[in-house]
Amino acid sequence: MHFSDADIVGAKLIDPNPHQDDRGRFLRAWCSREFADHGINFSPVQANMGFSKQKGTVRGMHFQDAPALEAKLVRCTRGAIFDVVLDLRPESPSYGKWYGVELSSENGRMLYVPEQCAHGYQTLEDRTEMYYMTSEFYTPSAVRGVRFDDPAFNIRWPLAATVASEQDRNWPLINR
Repeated sequence: MHFSDADIVGAKLIDPNPHQDDRGRFLRAWCSREFADHGINFSPVQANMGFSKQKGTVRGMHFQDAPALEAKLVRCTRGAIFDVVLDLRPESPSYGKWYGVELSSENGRMLYVPEQCAHGYQTLEDRTEMYYMTSEFYTPSAVRGVRFDDPAFNIRWPLAATVASEQDRNWPLINR
């Protein structure tokens, strides 16, 4: 795997190094040794999958608050997504900034989202599926979010939002 820094402190873009032959390809999706070698202390405890029927669907921006802080490792397994990490750590040099990248089943890329950063994505194709691992169990009492269209962050989604949940449309706006 090839690790590169994203514009958010601690976030990493991870490109696979696939083995390809007549059968197709094989790639490593996670390796604790490789992650540790790149300064990432990530031990997944839960894996989740999301499926969106319609292109333009937005999910996010979600995170978990203390005591259930979670990091995420996100990949797209069918179709394509524009994946976004938003830094919500007041002490971070990249506080309030966001980083977005296309993840697809074709490119095999992954995005590592550090604790205390919100995560969301928009589907770029119909029938898109994503898969992510977390460093903490889902804890409903710790779930938080910010609006995907909050002008305080000005996330530039590639498409108009066609579908978003009521919860994602109603997170409070942030005053910065």
